[in-house]
Amino acid sequence: MDRNDLLINLEGISFSYFGGPQVLANLDFHFHRGDRIGLIAPNGSGKTTLLHLIMGLLKPTAGRIEIFGKPARDEKDFADVRRRIGLLFQDADDQLFSPTVLEDVAFGPLNLGKSKNEAIQIAQKTLAFLGLDGFENRITFKLSGGEKRLVSLATVLAMEPEILLLDEPINGLDMKTKARLKEIMSGINLSYLLISHDFDFLAEIVDAVYTMADGKILLDKEVHLHEHVHAHELGTYPHQHDMSEERKNAPAGNHQRTDERRQRVTDRRQNLSDRRQNSADR
Repeated sequence: MDRNDLLINLEGISFSYFGGPQVLANLDFHFHRGDRIGLIAPNGSGKTTLLHLIMGLLKPTAGRIEIFGKPARDEKDFADVRRRIGLLFQDADDQLFSPTVLEDVAFGPLNLGKSKNEAIQIAQKTLAFLGLDGFENRITFKLSGGEKRLVSLATVLAMEPEILLLDEPINGLDMKTKARLKEIMSGINLSYLLISHDFDFLAEIVDAVYTMADGKILLDKEVHLHEHVHAHELGTYPHQHDMSEERKNAPAGNHQRTDERRQRVTDRRQNLSDRRQNSADR
């Protein structure tokens, strides 16, 4: 594969908080251009820690971080990383701090050197893309949880990142907002790493699902997303699940939707494989 397609390269990363037990232990992770990866694992397994290490908000106790082909060690290195990678925090209140929606969304472009008029235009365009027309003068702290989540995403997208890191983006969302976010992520032309506990959501929008255990990432060979849409370490090795009477007697339409979902996942994985093969052939 073309080395230029390797965007995030983590090798031998270890991390612990304040001398406590290791959260990450000799972790390796490679993220390529065009990747759309879901990450699902129990609370406390190090998912958020991983994102914060990539952004330079935390420093590893051991290991090597390379982003966009360059070593990332100090604040100067990560300042450039943060201009090119957008992080959506787990809590929207950690992302929003300006009085109005427009000010919050325009802050990133202004910080990147855009003029006030340019920043406002970018903010308005981003809000429109997310279906948030008319939100410009809304007071951020008065927004609903779902509205805050979408506005937080707008603040990230307004910076025109090359990669998105999304930490539990659908946490606490109602079905309507979740469906809207699924539509947005399906149509967006960006590489992303997305943390979620919702298998159905991931199955619709990612090419591969990874998990974490013992401070390491288990890759797609070990984590297999299949018909009943969940992930575990049995992976592709043949195994069985007892089917409840409720599932046996489920309407035919439910099985059809499952088949359609499986086909979409298969198609996306094939597209990802084709992209990587094309890169290797160049």
